[in-house]
Amino acid sequence: MLVFGRKFALALLFTFGILALVQPQSGWTASNRPALLEFGAGHCISCKEMAKIIEELKTTIGDKVEFRMVYADKEKPLFQQYKIMLIPTQVFLNSEGKEVDRHVGALTKEQVLTKLKELKFIEN
Repeated sequence: MLVFGRKFALALLFTFGILALVQPQSGWTASNRPALLEFGAGHCISCKEMAKIIEELKTTIGDKVEFRMVYADKEKPLFQQYKIMLIPTQVFLNSEGKEVDRHVGALTKEQVLTKLKELKFIEN
């Protein structure tokens, strides 16, 4: 069994405490409008298709709904926060930033629009 001295233990705690303070924090901040977080990865073919749909929706209804791609290799804390197990996964957030629905798997543009209407994020 290894025994470390008190000074070493304190130095270790201090170092990791400082590192935790300077680590960039990744998180979702509500933008006072509903949001769709699209969780995926750059190597995933379905995720690439979803990214195209998200980009198109950003240009057409981005003033009503916030759209954001969240990539596994870049934003692990968000994957952990939303407990994402499979990709692609869509997480729908209300204007207060609370999750109101989610879907696992790819969706068509029409399916995304239907879900946004069902959730009353956009009008029919």
